[in-house]
Amino acid sequence: MPQPQQEWTPTRYAHNGDVRVAFDQLNGSEGEPLLLIMGLAVARFWWPAGLCRAFADAGFAVARYDQRDAGESTRMPDTATTNPFKALFGKRGDAYTSEDMTDDAIAVMDELGWERAHVFGHSLGGAIAQRIALRHPHRVLSVTSSAALPSDTSGPGVLRYLRFGLLAKLARTKFPEGREGEIEAALAVWRGVASPGYPFDEAAARAWVEADVDSGPRDTKAQSRQIGAQWHGPRLKELRSPALVLHGEQDPILRVGAGRATARAIAGARLVTYPGVGHDLPAALWTDIAHQVGDLAARQSRPDSAGVSGGPPGE
Repeated sequence: MPQPQQEWTPTRYAHNGDVRVAFDQLNGSEGEPLLLIMGLAVARFWWPAGLCRAFADAGFAVARYDQRDAGESTRMPDTATTNPFKALFGKRGDAYTSEDMTDDAIAVMDELGWERAHVFGHSLGGAIAQRIALRHPHRVLSVTSSAALPSDTSGPGVLRYLRFGLLAKLARTKFPEGREGEIEAALAVWRGVASPGYPFDEAAARAWVEADVDSGPRDTKAQSRQIGAQWHGPRLKELRSPALVLHGEQDPILRVGAGRATARAIAGARLVTYPGVGHDLPAALWTDIAHQVGDLAARQSRPDSAGVSGGPPGE
């Protein structure tokens, strides 16, 4: 649904070398710092406003940012690889590394004055959240990875988790140039990733997309640069931050096995899978997701309870 601009502070910028990273904060949110990281080449506006408010109600100070090559952050120069599939399996990153992407998040935290924060990433943002916790463990209170691959999976190893049907369909679909094309491309992504077990509100999705038009869903060059950024850091099994892994059981892009593998690799991680959920964050689950993240934050303050598992039906 549309997100009134007054809900968020004016856009600010952090700097990681020559890269400007756009971010804002949810007005009126106070408490434990929570940094939100969205997925492949799309802007921070893709975070549902209702979920962000649920995080605030759960006691978090909420901030979100645009990764490099997305939204209002710096767009990097074109590289030789402009096909996301080739970039994913090529195991080479011409533009920057995944370490650079994690450092962008730390630059945002520095600008916010946050010494440490909980990090929540969705899709590609989930892998980046894992990597932030691995590269900067002293800056992370807890990590939530949603609808994401294990952070140390790359190249052909991705094949065991990837579903190609929707991705191939979107790659074949042509959209008109200009603003209307951006809107139609975003709506196609929304329809494709929507949860089959929950109603899809076409009118609300269109209103949301039209309020914040984003070129990310059709910018294959930016997608290729982001997805091609290689990770050279620690293995996922070395992650020691309290961790929560969320995954939809009907995810049309990543099999639920990706979430299970992520949780298995992290000592003490809590896994919650949701029946009927796709590659999105449906409104009916916003309160529960905020509760799960709030519970994780509480566990972080009680080291003796680390490793407790379990969850609602569907786990």
